[in-house]
Amino acid sequence: MSKYDVLIVGGGHGGAQAAIALRAAKFEGSIAIFSNEEFYPYERPPLSKEYFAGEKSFERILIRPESFWQERDIEIHLKSRVTKVDAQLHTIETASGDHFGFGQLIWATGGAARWLSCPGAQLPGIHVVRNRDDVDGIMAGLENVRDITIIGGGYIGLESAAVLRKFDKNITLIEAQDRLLSRVAGEEISEFYLQQHRMQGVDVRLGAQVESIEGEDKVTGVKLSSGEVIPSDLVIIGIGIVPCINALRDAGAICANGVDVDELCRTSLPDIFAIGDCASHANKYASGAVLRVESVQNANDMASAVAKTIAGIETPYNAVPWFWSNQYDLRLQTVGISSDYDATVLRGNPADNSFSLVYLRQGKIIALDCVNATKDYVQGRKLVLNGEKIDAALLADSNIQLKEMQVG
Repeated sequence: MSKYDVLIVGGGHGGAQAAIALRAAKFEGSIAIFSNEEFYPYERPPLSKEYFAGEKSFERILIRPESFWQERDIEIHLKSRVTKVDAQLHTIETASGDHFGFGQLIWATGGAARWLSCPGAQLPGIHVVRNRDDVDGIMAGLENVRDITIIGGGYIGLESAAVLRKFDKNITLIEAQDRLLSRVAGEEISEFYLQQHRMQGVDVRLGAQVESIEGEDKVTGVKLSSGEVIPSDLVIIGIGIVPCINALRDAGAICANGVDVDELCRTSLPDIFAIGDCASHANKYASGAVLRVESVQNANDMASAVAKTIAGIETPYNAVPWFWSNQYDLRLQTVGISSDYDATVLRGNPADNSFSLVYLRQGKIIALDCVNATKDYVQGRKLVLNGEKIDAALLADSNIQLKEMQVG
């Protein structure tokens, strides 16, 4: 049985960055990445953006070329799904029945796309956008598709709608809540993107519940609880993810909404860390609330912190979260976590397609959403880091740069 000093489960951003950061920290032990995909690690955000739109080839979204991993003596096991972890023996088992040992384990599996539970949910023609195969599957038959229904008004749903409108498809987007991006953005942002998508020809249905997927051999429509059936040649689901944690839970790890980790990203199991979308941690930028942060930033920064800890320098994870979304000619950049905000301040005019929404909690700046407003995004980062308190009237004056308001 082969044994590795550091065994990484998951070939996405977190797993790849952990291996890269270990070598950058002069770690000389053996490293292996186990990925259930057949491709070397690649970037995920372009899947719903440039790769989906055909603007970037797959080679251009590889995190590193194949030669990089070989040169740094990082073994990558492709099509190797880890199904079991033995925390006492320090071993893993793959779906093919192979066993491998580890000194320390980094769990970086992310999450699987959440699926519909209604009748008809297993019909051919229903897709998600989570990996390359998902997007390739959508694109393969797109020329024969006219009507597309997207279920979910979060980033994946909206970005997919924006790309598919470029191909002149008829898009209906169904959101169960009464506004778009309801979990992650304020009402001003929700209303702005609602109007933008409707202007682009997307039929957005808010407060709409899916009752079933219609069809026999393949999907032909989406039936709402109102009784209306929306004609659909293809359906895309974007209703969140389910963290891939079963093997760690079965091994005895404490798991609630993901795998629970401490400030060093350690699980309750000895020598086992968890990072990225599947790791539930106390985040200071959410007032210490325990949560999972689903972003590339979170995965990369957690990976780098763990790599330094393993290399001998204990490094707590304490990075400010940031996110981005490209839709049409709009670039949304977010810094901080806006949950539990109690007030917002609007900078600029949404009618100009360039503005920012500043989120406050007890007078402190906790987050910004910046639409085509990169200066606000860059300068606002320090305001979030320092938890600045700035008069709302001053914040609202977009003629004054945010860096001029900084006190700390």
